[in-house]
Amino acid sequence: MIDAPDDTDFRPEARNPRGFVDRRARDLAAERRILTAVSAVYERYGFELLDTGVFEYADALGKFLPDAERPNEGVFALQDDDDQWMALRYDLTAPLARFAAQNWETLPKPFRRYAFGPVWRNEKPGPARFRQFTQCDADTVGSNRPEADAEIIAMAAEGLEAVGLSQGRAVIKVSNRKLLDGLLVGVGVTAPAQKLIALRAMDKLDRLGLQGVKELLGVGRLDESGDFTKGANLGTAAIDAILKLLSAPADDRGETLNWLSGIGGSDAFAEGLTELGQIDHALKALGVGSDRARFDPSIVRGLEYYTGVVFEADLQIPTVDDKGKPVRFGSVGGGGRYDDLVARFTGEKVPATGFSFGVSRLAAALEAAGAAGQERLRGPIVVIAFNADDMPHYFAVAAELRAAGIAAEVYLGSSGMKAQMKYADRRLSPAAIMLGGDEIAAGTVTLKDLDLGRELAEGVKDNSAWKSERPGQITVPRSALVASVRAILGH
Repeated sequence: MIDAPDDTDFRPEARNPRGFVDRRARDLAAERRILTAVSAVYERYGFELLDTGVFEYADALGKFLPDAERPNEGVFALQDDDDQWMALRYDLTAPLARFAAQNWETLPKPFRRYAFGPVWRNEKPGPARFRQFTQCDADTVGSNRPEADAEIIAMAAEGLEAVGLSQGRAVIKVSNRKLLDGLLVGVGVTAPAQKLIALRAMDKLDRLGLQGVKELLGVGRLDESGDFTKGANLGTAAIDAILKLLSAPADDRGETLNWLSGIGGSDAFAEGLTELGQIDHALKALGVGSDRARFDPSIVRGLEYYTGVVFEADLQIPTVDDKGKPVRFGSVGGGGRYDDLVARFTGEKVPATGFSFGVSRLAAALEAAGAAGQERLRGPIVVIAFNADDMPHYFAVAAELRAAGIAAEVYLGSSGMKAQMKYADRRLSPAAIMLGGDEIAAGTVTLKDLDLGRELAEGVKDNSAWKSERPGQITVPRSALVASVRAILGH
């Protein structure tokens, strides 16, 4: 028999699970600022905050339902003590559908809710693709009126502006799946496989242009690498009709509607066009012009999910990659109408529409747009600890600052003065407080303005002069502690 290794000899490797990242205060502060700003907008529109918890029974997750052989396919699942599979939520919409179905009789209808929190996806991680990330959603459940879609669109536009993407930097592109489905039916494309290839081709308009889409609607396309992608094999008349749809002017919603009205098609196409017209009227009443929300028939989204209006929030500014090359940032959020999700539980169709964005991706978009929060991340005021016997004095200073709403801490390590100042600098502390025996006896405190010190240090040429002058360091009466710290903080 082989003896098991002694546990005391085992040293686990300190490492992150793949697809999971550690985030410190700077990143978390950026996301918190986004959520605070967006939440204020959503609540002004009358949306209620809802938290459904992070686990759902696996059979409530719709198309992400794990099968019996692969219970963790797509989700992170575990079996409860009653043998039921439950999984970490994949998104925030499936939990909303379950909640609405479970509580429908007691909910105000339509039910308007917003939610934010982490979601988990058991997928292969990659660059900027994580297995855990934060989403923020807003949805209206129980209204089939196009005005409900318009309100979500207007709210999404206002939310993006609230976090720093001023008008012109992002636009909500809107379409209706009924236009695409209706047009395909009108030109005789009814086979599911052929229809799917055609829709996927249309979705590549931004990347491939009209010519590339035309090739994919026909026999196929040979890309620059030599790979051939099989096309939808549509006839010339069908391809021409689709290309006309995709060529619609996008700068003015009225012009887009006029263009689309000249295409014609099936009853579904006409219904989709009517809904866009109603959305246009509502957006105008809400003060949302074509510079903030425009109609773009190339928007496809969720081929098996959305049932009507669809929309994407698209970043409209040039950005560069880590090598300085121009790149298109693309979508920072999206949504649309999904009228079949609640029906999975009730058997009855319940209309719903909503918008969702990934908080980390939006933070990255703000950074790329130069619109990230300009506030400087600051640590707490650090009280230097000279002598263990004087700890009560140090803690009294920290308590007074905290009572005044100022973050403060007493250094509780075992290092000397120089190391403590270095600690305060690493904490990005705006100031350090020195309370030695002389200050305690005299009823004073010494404050060192570390922000000013960092600023002045950039131009230092004479270290001896710097040390003798002690820039940014003042001694004040103990009674002036809070006022003096506030002056340093700029309050």
